[in-house]
Amino acid sequence: MNERIDYTKPSISELETEYVTDAIRNGWGPRCYEYIEKFEEAFKLHLGVRYAIATSSATGALHMGLAALGIGKGDEVILANSTWVATLAPILYLGATPVFVDINEDDWCINSDEVSKLITSKTKAIMAVHLYGNLCDMDELSKLARSNGIYLIEDAAEAIGSVYKAQRAGSIGDFGAFSFHGSKTMTTGEGGIFVTNDTDLYNRVLTLSNYGRDRAQKKQFWPDKLGFKYKMSNIQAAIGLGQIERIDSLIDRKQEIFDYYNASFKSENRIKINPLFKDRKSGYWINNIVFDASLGFESDDICRAFDLANIDARVFFWPLSKLPFVDMEVDTPVAFDIPNRAINLPSFHDISIEQQDRVIGVVKELLNCK
Repeated sequence: MNERIDYTKPSISELETEYVTDAIRNGWGPRCYEYIEKFEEAFKLHLGVRYAIATSSATGALHMGLAALGIGKGDEVILANSTWVATLAPILYLGATPVFVDINEDDWCINSDEVSKLITSKTKAIMAVHLYGNLCDMDELSKLARSNGIYLIEDAAEAIGSVYKAQRAGSIGDFGAFSFHGSKTMTTGEGGIFVTNDTDLYNRVLTLSNYGRDRAQKKQFWPDKLGFKYKMSNIQAAIGLGQIERIDSLIDRKQEIFDYYNASFKSENRIKINPLFKDRKSGYWINNIVFDASLGFESDDICRAFDLANIDARVFFWPLSKLPFVDMEVDTPVAFDIPNRAINLPSFHDISIEQQDRVIGVVKELLNCK
């Protein structure tokens, strides 16, 4: 049996190990926020934004951002029906109503034409999820948000390295959120970050991130409002600092992995892989294969073929509207169709050409069966 190929894992170097060791030995007392502050500054510089607040998760970043915008009961937030539950959870936490929209066939991001049909007087925000590193049509979504007086939020959890017309994903909307889970292009183990160029919004989220204690408050242990505890630890930030200092090479490696997969499948018209666009560049967090509907594949068939080859490939995101705690009837045919015939390919930094060839071989075997 060939050695198992993992779905994803991070790239950790001696630099991160050095910083973490220092944080463990010395990052206490007056130095307890040192790596957090360094990490936030380095991330702002990379992204080209004015403000960043490191958090324990992208979910936390989204939760605080939505709360700071005043979104709550009676409000509607529009989002794609295909994404991970972390996008949906903060909307439900705040008592707001999710409005699910279909995705595009080619990039699997929110269909902006459908968004325009669902905006009502209750709509407070559009959530643009850059799925798998592919980018939403930010020009159209920005136009819709401005013309309707609503917020545009970027869930860029999967989009480190993605660029839309010279602007990095996460820096375009009213605020953005990133994930640093161990599966992501860069990691802090668990973790996330809130980013914005809006000074007032930043200050509101900063207060919420410290249990509601305003930074101008001189009274010790006195929160001015009820806030949250979504802080990143100094040790996690030490990993993040090492990662952001290596970010260009981490992003470049993702491009190399995509390029090899893409070249290998170029002559096959019965499958689609992550798309190429002239005006935007994907960060290629995860490469996906979508089999043509005419092949008649089902998700279980595809997963079984990879498992038999000792490869840990994963399924496409299921429609959020069908989760047991949501269970809404919505008209999103593409979001319902694609998960049945798609697979996430192993795309971790250290994957070898030989391992990629094994993955490619499974896809071609499946195609040869039809």
